[in-house]
Amino acid sequence: MKTNNIKKSLICFSLLALVGCTDNFDEVNSNPDGFTYEETTQDFNHIKGPFKNMFENVMVNTPGWKYQVAIDLSGNTWGGYTTAPGFDGSNNLSYALSDNWNLWGWEAIYAQVMSNFLKVERESKGKYDDFYALATIIKVQTLHKAADSWGPIVYSKLGTTDAAIGYDSQEEAYGLMFKDLDFAVTELTKRIDAGEPSAFTNTDRSTYKGDYTKWVRYANSLRLRLAMRIVKANPALAKAEAEKAISQKFGVMTVASDSFIVNKDVAQHPLKVAAYEYNDSRMSADMESIMGGYNDPRMNVYFKTSEQFPGEYKGIRTGGNLGDKSLHIKFSNFGKIIDEDKQVVWLNTAEVYFLRAEGALRGWNMGGDAETFYKAGITASFTQLSTGGAADYIADNVKTAKDYVDPVAPFNSGLAVNNITVAWDNAASNEVKLQKIITQKWIANFPDGMEAWAEHRRTGYPKLLPILNNQSAGAITTEYGVRRINFVSTEKDGNPEGLKTGIAKLGGPDNGGTRTWWDVNAPNF
Repeated sequence: MKTNNIKKSLICFSLLALVGCTDNFDEVNSNPDGFTYEETTQDFNHIKGPFKNMFENVMVNTPGWKYQVAIDLSGNTWGGYTTAPGFDGSNNLSYALSDNWNLWGWEAIYAQVMSNFLKVERESKGKYDDFYALATIIKVQTLHKAADSWGPIVYSKLGTTDAAIGYDSQEEAYGLMFKDLDFAVTELTKRIDAGEPSAFTNTDRSTYKGDYTKWVRYANSLRLRLAMRIVKANPALAKAEAEKAISQKFGVMTVASDSFIVNKDVAQHPLKVAAYEYNDSRMSADMESIMGGYNDPRMNVYFKTSEQFPGEYKGIRTGGNLGDKSLHIKFSNFGKIIDEDKQVVWLNTAEVYFLRAEGALRGWNMGGDAETFYKAGITASFTQLSTGGAADYIADNVKTAKDYVDPVAPFNSGLAVNNITVAWDNAASNEVKLQKIITQKWIANFPDGMEAWAEHRRTGYPKLLPILNNQSAGAITTEYGVRRINFVSTEKDGNPEGLKTGIAKLGGPDNGGTRTWWDVNAPNF
């Protein structure tokens, strides 16, 4: 990790400063070459400009060091995807949450994405609502990650000039997200029905190339994800929103080209910096145990075999006793999806099929049955990765996760915990069927660790190896793991009165062991 890049002071960091930054929109967006504001508005450039920064920071695409501390050393590790060789000590991997790391996720969300959203909103709302609708979908994509990570967040008060910017509870934020998606879907559908050409073609950094119909499908699919997230907290609303997503005239993602993928303009995936430049990220023991046990054909797309143990995929146990970095640095690094591809996926078609599978399992009207959607999800993942062998993989009712063996530090070894086969079994309990669905969704969503972490908290699946080195001083249990991130120091310093409203709505102490609203400690069925 390049610690010299992590600095304490930032322009427009706290929410109070962020509001101030949006007040001088004209000044900030003035062209140094002398163009007037009127000239910069030609061809909607004053609206299109902020989208670039939004696309680059929803998943903290750039710079790589920021992605490392905001996502790889939090969601990616807690979700079971990656771990860092040599990171013993007191840090996120050992449940001693590091504010110096975690605050950068908050910074990317508010000082980068949402500050630019406010610029688009200011110039487009009520005037060019197609742009506003597109920005609003990105807003929901961004802020649901914030709510999933912290619980209460700033949503309804975003962009206000209040002395203290108040927080919404996680429940309130989710309600606002559903309303925002209502607006965006209605607005874009109206324009599609009218045969209006897209004004977003040259601005869209995704593979959609400004196609409004694909954006509506993405918004519907995002609604389905959010609906499933709240299934334990508000089952009736979850069902209603999920069925609304399916029944909307353009529906949800069904083919590979529907996946929302950002075409990166930089030379590498952000995880590649942590993995190849810093040598701070490698395959996790859980990925080795589960994918290795299944002999999953996607393994060679996700990872490379170990330099130290040729021909073998070797992962590292998160929260283990790792010792010197050199012991595990030659374990499996990341493969084509990270080393070569220049894309970041926000939501893929495979995930949508798995969401529909779970919805059908719960008796919702998803347009089909759980088994069909489960198999379609696996097939969609294989198709997206151009990997053969899906049919044989889907039919396998023998292979299960394998025990994890650490050949250089045997005390980190552990018995397999996610013991299910891939093949669908209609005679199995709903709980076993759900474990299969979530395990396959977990595999298909790599490397979106924030989503993996959220779904693991919601369902308990896939079952992951417990950490061996818990340094949370009792705040976070080894059994249940990290449930949320502490509120960040920049809010404590820059918006203290507003932060008090967030703490009041949290419903527990401000630490990583407190469950958020949708994270209900109750059975899945």
